[in-house]
Amino acid sequence: MAVTIDAPPDRIWPWLVQLGGDRGGWYSWDHLDNGGRPSAHRVHPEWQHIALGDYVKYWTRRHGPVDAWEVAALEPNRFLGLRGLSDLRGRNLDPKQPRPSAYTEGLWGFLLNELPGGRTRLVIGGYQVFRPRWLGRFVFYWLFPPVVWIMQARMLAVLKRNVERAARGSTG
Repeated sequence: MAVTIDAPPDRIWPWLVQLGGDRGGWYSWDHLDNGGRPSAHRVHPEWQHIALGDYVKYWTRRHGPVDAWEVAALEPNRFLGLRGLSDLRGRNLDPKQPRPSAYTEGLWGFLLNELPGGRTRLVIGGYQVFRPRWLGRFVFYWLFPPVVWIMQARMLAVLKRNVERAARGSTG
């Protein structure tokens, strides 16, 4: 999925860096994706540091923020790669250890492609593995595609709106 944003990559990057349930949220349907907590409507300086190996948290109504996505790749103003590996109860697994019989693993990437005229194409992609396979077939053929499409489409629309609004505000 992708969206063209009327702003250069360095104006979009701060919004990506502050992703997470204990930070700027997920810019999606917050009542579904962020434990009911609103996503940020502005860039927060206190959330601008992120490093390889850090965890981006997911907010749950029951347990609050929990580690969900490890920062696996980081190229400022260009690419943010997140990796998730957990058992089916949501507990993180060590990627250096053998996988159990039931787990989920995925990569989620955010690529900023600079375009002429101070615009950027934000491309989001990834993959997900689910074991056991029979359960994965159900999840990835019937459940995952519409949910991911709805949530990511909303994320892209909100990011575009927020970034462009912030860019207009700083130039006016």
